[in-house]
Amino acid sequence: MRKSHPVRRAVLAGAATVSGIVLLLSLKPASDPGSAQAAGQAPPAAAGQAPQGGVNGAVTGDAAQTQYGAVQVRLTMSNGKITQAEAVQAPKGGRSDQITASSVPRLNQAVVAAQGAEIDAVSGATYTSAGYKKSLQSALDKAKASAGAQQGSGGAQTLTGDVAQTQYGPVQVRVTVAGGKITKAEAVQAPKGGRSDQITASSVPRLNQAAVAAGNADVDAVSGATYTSAGYKKSLQSALDKAPAGGGSSQAAGSGGGQAATQTLTGKAAQTQYGPVQVRVTVTGGKITKAEAVQAPKGGRSDQITSSSVPRLNQAAVAAGNAQIDAVSGATYTSAGYKQSLQSALDQAGG
Repeated sequence: MRKSHPVRRAVLAGAATVSGIVLLLSLKPASDPGSAQAAGQAPPAAAGQAPQGGVNGAVTGDAAQTQYGAVQVRLTMSNGKITQAEAVQAPKGGRSDQITASSVPRLNQAVVAAQGAEIDAVSGATYTSAGYKKSLQSALDKAKASAGAQQGSGGAQTLTGDVAQTQYGPVQVRVTVAGGKITKAEAVQAPKGGRSDQITASSVPRLNQAAVAAGNADVDAVSGATYTSAGYKKSLQSALDKAPAGGGSSQAAGSGGGQAATQTLTGKAAQTQYGPVQVRVTVTGGKITKAEAVQAPKGGRSDQITSSSVPRLNQAAVAAGNAQIDAVSGATYTSAGYKQSLQSALDQAGG
């Protein structure tokens, strides 16, 4: 067969075509989104998206100050998805009432639809929209941090409580929590000097042992060390409140196989015109079983108002199971502070 035979030319042309196709395929960019997904690589998550870490419960963002008032957003999440968004604070008064009533529901809906902070501003509500998105992002950041903490909760954590001031000096407690149990407790600050040295040396080791044995801050005061014991317990509770949901301040409740997790959660102190209000709740199986005010206005007329209103607020919190409780007549400021601190405590529960 001669070189110029038509069949030979056809075979050679076909081989050249195949080689060219193979060469083009080998040069396909590795950055092609389709190839990345085919290789099992997820595309990078967009900023402002809801964390997909199984986060459950309510998360409240920081209040964002705007020209017309504060905006603060609370998210309800289930398995990392936003199921509800609401503004617990929004501009009010005069024209702001109309703008808030019109814009906030639309912003709430947009968040649930977008599952993140990438939402459009509402026309005519520029400041409210900007404040809403800022507080929303703060809530998402907190949820993301909570998700990360929950994922790494298998290891030991070292948690340092806030400094508790006492008549004889500050007390500050640090605990190590592993597997939801307190494995070590120590006082990094305690009263010292004069008689305090002896009291501290005697009482603190006993308080440390009691904290590990109890697994929470419900430890008995050491006789002769009333102030040190009170400060120790306050700082200890503060440390446990910093543990992720289900962490250091949790314990098993009930008996048998159907145990329910119990958490003790202390809200942030809410400042009122007559003094701070701070609420602590015990939550078992997702329900409030106990509520108490660890701080409340005192002195003069406040003593009477506090003794009358706080027990009723405690009962209302347990009955309602949330912070949506009525103010006690004649105790408007105390009631408002109570509800604010109560919501702060519930926000820590993580569902």
